Amino acid sequence: MARPRHSGEDFARPIRRLLVGLLMLALIALFAVWRIDSPRVERMRAEVIDRVLPSFDWALAPVTGLFTMASNFQSYAHLHEQNQQLRRELQQMRAWREAALQLEQENAKLLDLNNVRLDPRLTYITGVVMADSGSPFRQSVLLNVGARDGVLDGWPAMDGIGLVGRISGVGRATSRVLLLTDTSSRIPVTIQPSGQRAILAGDNTVYPPIDFLENPDLVRPGDRVVSSGDGGMFPADLLVGQVTMGADGRLRIRLAADYERLEFLRVLRSHQAETLDETGRLIVPEPREVFGPPAPAPESLGQVQDGPEAGAETPDG
Repeated sequence: MARPRHSGEDFARPIRRLLVGLLMLALIALFAVWRIDSPRVERMRAEVIDRVLPSFDWALAPVTGLFTMASNFQSYAHLHEQNQQLRRELQQMRAWREAALQLEQENAKLLDLNNVRLDPRLTYITGVVMADSGSPFRQSVLLNVGARDGVLDGWPAMDGIGLVGRISGVGRATSRVLLLTDTSSRIPVTIQPSGQRAILAGDNTVYPPIDFLENPDLVRPGDRVVSSGDGGMFPADLLVGQVTMGADGRLRIRLAADYERLEFLRVLRSHQAETLDETGRLIVPEPREVFGPPAPAPESLGQVQDGPEAGAETPDG
């Protein structure tokens, strides 16, 4: 059976071309209308948007859901990564905790073996930082402990790690702590392991410089800095920080205390050290043991010698 010459495919091709052409004309007209800058056209565009967009909510719902699922998946992946990192840090902290416990036990054994006697008067009072009066000319903080708590002028103040400053004013219920970074702060320090003595001088920066260093060649960045206890200002061996090299080539100290988060401070009860102005108060001769009968006292010898002479002068002699 022969196919007819004029089939449906012969009519579909020109119709398709006509539809494509009409679509192109409609898109060009829409683009032209959308680009016209006129108040009337702007109102028409707004009305079209208000009528068309609400009807497309059902079509945008799957797209919105897909974006939400993608963002949730990214957040879950980020949480999983943070969880793994926290697990690794927790494992490291457990190892450090075991090492700290072993060091604490070893330190206790060494102290017991060496019969080390700690100063029982070196206790502390914990205070809350009430206000920070830091300024370009003065750096200090206020604590909620004062004379009623037994705080005295000059006592050192520390945070959980290192030395922060000293008490420079005491009220009844408050006290002021002059920070180590203040320009009027000067404390004697010792740099370990070289044992060099120096002065930590505040200059209103977070890295105060080191002045009056005995031999700078023996000091290296990273050396530990502690209080020396000279002058009776602070107790010895209070952690201050580490030596670092400043941008100006000057040796400075990276303070161990966290000055950006000063919330609680410990005020150490520092007592005046005993002064020894006589060698006899430091070195006292111990009594020597004498074998045999003890020697007579000088007074008893005088009485024995005076006895016969007194007897010779008696009338009976």
